[in-house]
Amino acid sequence: MDTPIRRGLRAPLTESREKTHSTAKSASAAPKKQIPPDQTNAENFYYIKQMNTKTPMVIVLKDGEILHGVIEWYDKGSLKVNRDGAPNLLVYKSSIKYMYKDEDEEDS
Repeated sequence: MDTPIRRGLRAPLTESREKTHSTAKSASAAPKKQIPPDQTNAENFYYIKQMNTKTPMVIVLKDGEILHGVIEWYDKGSLKVNRDGAPNLLVYKSSIKYMYKDEDEEDS
């Protein structure tokens, strides 16, 4: 009785070495840390909320001037502020020091 010839199931040594080198290169490229997004959209969400509710706002500019009004629209670099009894303004975001809800206007 002849025993059948058994052949190895493994790939030849040179092929397995090439595969390990190629998978090691792709594996080292995958775990790179992702760069955080430039924008969280928190600013956009805040402007949209204030525009939809027509919240009276106080905008303090870097030069100390104080504006009272409602934000009509915004874009990447500016806000349009509607004011009662005064001209509407286009305000550059870079000139704004800070802003907050106008407490006096909300009570009336």
